[in-house]
Amino acid sequence: MPLPLPVIAIIGRANVGKSTLFNRLTGQRRAIVNDRAGVTRDRIYGVVTDYNRPFILIDTGGIDLDTGGTIENQVLLQGDVALAEADVVIFIADGRQGLTPQDEQVIQKLRRSGKPIFLGVNKVDTAKHEVLVGEFFRTGLQSVHPVSAEHGLGIDDLMEQVVASLPEADGEAAPEPEGIRLAIIGRPNVGKSSLVNRLLQQERCIVSEIPGTTRDSIDTVLKAGDDDFILTDTAGIRRKGKTRHVLEKFSVIMALKVLERSDIAVLLIDAVEGVTDQDATIAGYAHEQGRGCIVCINKWDLAGTENLDWKEVEASVRNKLKFLDFAPIMPISARTGRGLNRFFPEIKRVYQEYKRTITTSRLNDCFAKAIQKRPMSSFRGKFLKLFYATQIRNGPPTFQCFVNYPEGIHFSYERYLLNSLRSSFGFEGTPIRLVFSSRHPGSKREGSR
Repeated sequence: MPLPLPVIAIIGRANVGKSTLFNRLTGQRRAIVNDRAGVTRDRIYGVVTDYNRPFILIDTGGIDLDTGGTIENQVLLQGDVALAEADVVIFIADGRQGLTPQDEQVIQKLRRSGKPIFLGVNKVDTAKHEVLVGEFFRTGLQSVHPVSAEHGLGIDDLMEQVVASLPEADGEAAPEPEGIRLAIIGRPNVGKSSLVNRLLQQERCIVSEIPGTTRDSIDTVLKAGDDDFILTDTAGIRRKGKTRHVLEKFSVIMALKVLERSDIAVLLIDAVEGVTDQDATIAGYAHEQGRGCIVCINKWDLAGTENLDWKEVEASVRNKLKFLDFAPIMPISARTGRGLNRFFPEIKRVYQEYKRTITTSRLNDCFAKAIQKRPMSSFRGKFLKLFYATQIRNGPPTFQCFVNYPEGIHFSYERYLLNSLRSSFGFEGTPIRLVFSSRHPGSKREGSR
């Protein structure tokens, strides 16, 4: 059984370089928002795989102690996630500003958590700036590192120690149960627990309960028909903070953990409230991690009293979750069981598409017809040519396409090829990935839909 994904949180005051470090470690640039104090981005989670062991990285946003609140109130929004869920904390300070009273207050709060804390003194861009680090040893922390998040200096040394401090799995790994793995995901209070409970009551064939490899989750193996399914319920998230914002952060962390070990993501959406930004964030992670997906519109028993029209609801979901246009959408009621007679058959159908393999001859025939209908354009004055394609893996279906100039494939033509695959082979419920490579090593690009 795979190790659980550990969690590393980056915290500190505003404008000390946390976002820069986050972007460097995740290899992505996230959009920045400033709609309220202390929250600096719309997506603050990422999975890092560059340091031998994958981990979830959280950028908790800036702690601003000049807003009139107490240290406890400020840390509530930005530090409680780190204190409650993180295995390790990276505290970032501004070396040029020196150790501030606010830094010391936050560090004292973090030390009481008992979690390993690593202090990154940021903006130490040259050797002459290293003198700035000295006063930070006054914090009593054993691990103080001069770093430059902007230029990448000292980052590897810091992360080597951070990753080495991550916990190992507790005890011996249990035997991996066999079956189709389902991640029941969604924001708080959409009915995840109710759905799991209803499914268990309906099938009445629980084989066993196995502690999940992630905190606060349980793997439940059940049989529906002739098939075994492993449900991972992420609904056991305890409200460890006192605000809705902290609870929402937990829901994303838990979704990331269970998605890492699942085949199919079952995204629950509240029929009355519709798709929210939080729903889209969680759905985005399911898509990014290449999981098959089904969207369940829960609480459909309220459709009559709330005057809900299915076609309008479905169109709204499609519009707000355009990147999941391949996912089936079904109305259900976890409370009454309405619609759940289709649940496992639909899961099985999506799983078959998720694991589907296409022969090389059929694949190349599909691409040949697509290219004949819409020829590839030129690149730097030379015609693009697809030599051949082959499927290199499933779960999700991934195809390697050998072309003369991989960098010349425009995203619009890539989308055209992906749509051609769906038109020919279906692949409903699963993302598809294309990898464009030359016949020579070292040149390739990837895309998915």
